[in-house]
Amino acid sequence: MIVEVESNENCETGCFARFKEAGPARPVDQVKVYDRNSAGEWYWITGWSDNGQAPTCQAYARLVEDSGSGLAFLVYGGICGLRFKPIGSEEPWNLESLHQWGEAYLLMASDRDLRYVDERAVTN
Repeated sequence: MIVEVESNENCETGCFARFKEAGPARPVDQVKVYDRNSAGEWYWITGWSDNGQAPTCQAYARLVEDSGSGLAFLVYGGICGLRFKPIGSEEPWNLESLHQWGEAYLLMASDRDLRYVDERAVTN
């Protein structure tokens, strides 16, 4: 699997990375991040695309082989990466928001810090 993110307004540093898939992709909409708080905080997550009218797209998590740590969960989104906002925020996704930020992708040691989209809700 290849993750390619172009340098863009959401994520200044692009990337091109290859991973060996070890499981199916599953849609995710929340992730616990430890960068800003050592106890971790939950954030909404979306994929970000270059479509001006609808820049959001689904974010996914997939078990992959990682050369550094064995197995890990790769979280990825659109061609412009991922976008995060605080769980309590009701503001729309927006590149101008001071409370939101973008990343190319995440690599997580466990899926305990992921909340998957309820697939029943997606199919109904």
